[in-house]
Amino acid sequence: MKNIVILISGRGSNMQAIVNAQIAGAQIAAVISNRPDAGGLAWAAERGIETAVLDHKQFADRESFDLALANLVDSYSPDLLVLAGFMRILTAGFVNRYSNRLINVHPSLLPAFTGLNTHQRAIDEGVKLAGCTVHFVTAELDHGPMIAQAAVPVLDDDTAETLAARILVQEHQLYPQAVAWFVADQLQVVDGKVKLAAQVRADIAVRAPSI
Repeated sequence: MKNIVILISGRGSNMQAIVNAQIAGAQIAAVISNRPDAGGLAWAAERGIETAVLDHKQFADRESFDLALANLVDSYSPDLLVLAGFMRILTAGFVNRYSNRLINVHPSLLPAFTGLNTHQRAIDEGVKLAGCTVHFVTAELDHGPMIAQAAVPVLDDDTAETLAARILVQEHQLYPQAVAWFVADQLQVVDGKVKLAAQVRADIAVRAPSI
């Protein structure tokens, strides 16, 4: 059984998708938020999952917050740390502490559109495909070895909101799958790239839904 700690800042819809997936061999040890009012905390608590809050506003700087967060995370002995809408940029010290066991989902087809406002930027650039990427986290923002990606078409009448909603559907399928692969020891980072176990179908790691 592998312990999983999930970090959220809001409703945690990806956290909910991972919990609902009931991944074999995985135990959600805790859901932690940097915001006391995060809606996902109540959702997790209602399902018997331990929750905790570490308010970043109570710390003088990012380094002191990250140190306290790491100590809190470590109290749950995690095998995997999952960022699910955790709206904090983590320091290199924190990220390196969890090297190859810290993952994130980003709402773009990385390496394109790192950072914020990904959906509007995709529309503004006129790309025909957008999507999401599950990746291991490194000290460089929205980089790191990519585990899986899902693409969706960008439609002529899309707004940032409609495109985001279409991508979120894919996130809710892709992220639990990536977690399941980690739990089953089917992921390996080799020379900065993710290598999937032989029994994993490559087409599952690259989703391209039709229009």
